Amino acid sequence: MQKILGLVAAVIVVVSSSAQVLADDKKGGSDASKVKVYDFSGDTIEGDLIKPEGTTVDARDFAKHSSLIRIRKDFIPEIIKSAEDL
Repeated sequence: MQKILGLVAAVIVVVSSSAQVLADDKKGGSDASKVKVYDFSGDTIEGDLIKPEGTTVDARDFAKHSSLIRIRKDFIPEIIKSAEDL
C-alpha cells in the first residue's frame, strides 16, 4: 500500500512540474533572457575592520602518553642467530 502511495505521489510531482514548464513556455520566454548588469566600479567602500573583544579560551590539553613503540635491544642478535640456524 505504501509503495502505491509513493508511486502516486511521484507521478503527481512529475505531472505538476511538467505542467509548470509548459506554462512558462507559453508566457513568452524564460527568465534566462532577462539579464541584469550591476556596475559598482565607481563606488568607494570605506570602513573599519570589526574584531571581537575579549580573551580567547583555550581548549583542554590532551593527555601526555608514552610511546607505544618499544625498541627491542636483542633484535640484531636474534637475526644473526636465526641466520646461523639456516
